[in-house]
Parts: sequence; structure tokens; C-alpha cells
Amino acid sequence: MVTDSPNKTDKTDKFIAEAFARRVEPIARLSDSADAVAEACLAMARAFRSGGRLLVFGTGTAATDAQHVSVEFVHPVIVGKRALPAFSLAADAATVTGLAGSAGLEAVFAHQLRVLGRPADIALGISGDGECPAVARALVTARELGMTTVALVGGTSGTSKSRGSAEDSRTNNSGREIAKRALADHCLTVESDDPRVVKEGHVTLYHLLWELTHAFLEQPHAADPAQSPEPAGAGITGLYPFLYSGEASVTELTAEVAASARSKIAEIVDLRREIGVAEAQNLAACAQVLARGFADGATLLAFGNGGSSSDAQDVVHTFLDPGPGATARPALCLTNDTAVLTALSNDIGFDVVFARQLQAVGRPGDIAVAVSTSGGSANVLAALAAARKSGMTTVGFAGYDGGRMAEPGLVDHLFAVPSASVHRIQEIQTTLYHVLWELVQAELARA
Repeated sequence: MVTDSPNKTDKTDKFIAEAFARRVEPIARLSDSADAVAEACLAMARAFRSGGRLLVFGTGTAATDAQHVSVEFVHPVIVGKRALPAFSLAADAATVTGLAGSAGLEAVFAHQLRVLGRPADIALGISGDGECPAVARALVTARELGMTTVALVGGTSGTSKSRGSAEDSRTNNSGREIAKRALADHCLTVESDDPRVVKEGHVTLYHLLWELTHAFLEQPHAADPAQSPEPAGAGITGLYPFLYSGEASVTELTAEVAASARSKIAEIVDLRREIGVAEAQNLAACAQVLARGFADGATLLAFGNGGSSSDAQDVVHTFLDPGPGATARPALCLTNDTAVLTALSNDIGFDVVFARQLQAVGRPGDIAVAVSTSGGSANVLAALAAARKSGMTTVGFAGYDGGRMAEPGLVDHLFAVPSASVHRIQEIQTTLYHVLWELVQAELARA
């Protein structure tokens, strides 16, 4: 049996350590944006109180973020939190590709906003480099329609602020178009030029937007003084005890919410450091197997439910469309074809939606990647069992202790994030599969 030399092992360990270290500062610096995050959440809470809806958009990997944001608000992870109206403008492939062909890609979101949008709505645009023309144009359109506008951008020279902060945000030295032109009322920046690190920061930011918008909605005098209080939902009191210690002013609440955001950012930074050490050997071993698979012609097939569905889409996008300087690898997401999903769900049952697809398109030697926070979704487990039976390599991303994914003989390489928070689990999972991609690229380049 051929084993890695000590020199190669040392280089791999150093590669992994540097990959995780590169993510610490950009994510930690989000604490500097905590006040701006709190102000954005207050504005969003007030818009929801006024009957507004959340319209989210972005291209490429940001399109998967848009879908993740939508499901966060429509299907809250904390029991007792009400569903809030939200939808992704990037999800309708027919509309997006039709408009791109007839009016150009820059118009795909602005057109939908003009037709669907209302002044009370919230427009949330996501752009990894802060320069996406389609996102910029949509934000301008949303402003013209009187909507509340929020932007998540990336870059090393942008700043996080709300409109009106600083002397004039349009004089900011940012080289990023959306931040430079202050196209959004609330612009939140991840300070990095690495698109994958920016993506990881955006996941943290939109999780905070969800959590803290609900926190403000629990205090009706903050969201809308004319409204009566909502009952505290199960779980929210523990997350934000300051909200239930007596009525506070809006200024005091905003300060407390910002402090909570800083605490959660510190938590995710610490957890990411821990995982970088704990999963180093597992990542290295998995990357070698995947690299050999791709070299032999394997296709990666990813799947998951809800927010994990959008994460599975991002896994595929990372391998299939990695950007300049990287080699694309064959990858497919089993959650993208709504016709197939609904047909299988209606005719056979939702538990088989991924297993049946794997049986149809998968081959021995292919790579099945399952994403789940609980590790216990029936359709994910059925797909993993089908993949193993077909001779595929299986990779699982889960939370807690891995759930049923951790049962022997189901997953070749399991990455379980030891956290009780769905949001923290998903944030670390994003880092894990990004670092895994970097390792696979390095292995293939070395070969």
C-alpha cells in the first residue's frame, strides 16, 4: 500500500492550517459592522410590520444565497417564530434565462422588481465582489420604487454602513461599485477578495439578519409603535434575554442587538478555529479520494433539503464553476430540477427524491455529497444508502454528533459540526466544503 511521505503530510497540514487561518480575520472583522447590522435589522422589522416582503437576488453563488435567505424567513428554524414573506428572484430559471436573452443579464432582477415589487418591500442584493451589474441595477430600481434596500458585498476596500453614516457614503474610497455608489440603504461588507471567504461571511451576515430581525419584531414599540406585542416564541428568550427584561428604548435595543451580533460572530470564529484542527486529517484523506475520483472521470452529485439544498447547490457551483485559474470538475445538484422533484414526490414519495436520481444518473466511482444539519433526513439517508450500493464514494456534512449519518457503513467521509445551532452548523459546513475544494484542486495540480 502506498502511503504519503512525511514531507507531503506536513505540507498538507500546513495548507489546511493556512486555509482556515485565512478566514479568521475577515469573519472576525464583521464585528466592526455590528451596529450597521442592527440598524439594517431594525429597518427590515419595520418593513415587515408594514406588510412588506423580502425580495432577494444575486448571481452565481449569490443565487444560492438568495434561495437560502428566502427559506430562512419563510421556514424559520426556531419553533414559534412566524413565517415572514420572502422569495428569491434568482430561483425561476425560465424567467431569469428568458430575461437574460431578451433584455440582458443586467435586467433580470430589476425587471422582476418593477413588476412584483411594492414600496413597503425589502430588496436584498448579494454580490461577492460588490460589482455585479444585475444586483446594482436592481438596487437602483428598488430605491426608485421606495423599497428598503440592503446589500451584502465583498472586497478589501469597502465599508459596512447604513445610508447617512459618514459624511457622504458616495465619497467612500471603495473600489466596489455597490458600496462606492451607496446603492443600498444598508451596505454590509465582508473584507476579503477571496470569493469563497466572502461567501462564508455572507452566510453569517444573513443568518444574523434573520435572527436579529425577529428580535426586533418581538418588541413592537421598536418595529412599529402602533402594533401590539407578539408573544415570545419558544427559544427566542434564551437567545435574546435582554428583550424580555423590561421595555427598553429603540436606541438601547439596537445597542443590545449589536452586542449580541458581536457575540455570535466571536462564537463562529472560535468554532471555525476548532474545526480547522479537529477535521484536518479527515479533510486531507477525503480530498485524496475525491481527487483520484475526478482523475478517473467521476461526477460529483450533491443533495440536501431546505437551506442545505442551497448549500448543495453551492457545493456544485464551487466545483463546476470555480472561477479564473481553477479547473472545473463535473458536478450536478439533485435539488435543482423541480419537475423531477415534484414528480417523484407526488408519484412515489419525498423520501426517494434523491435516491431515485442517483440510481438513474450515478455511476460506480461517482461522488455523492449529502448536506444536512441534523444528519437524519430520510431522503438524504436513503440516497446515501443507494450511493453506497451503487459503488459511489459518499461524503456527508452534518451537525451535532452526525445523527444517523454517523452510523457505520453509510458515509465514507463524515464532517460533523459539534454545535446545537443550525446557523453555526451551516456556516462551518460552508467553510469545510470550500477548504475541501481547495485541497482537491491542490491534489489534482500535484498529480
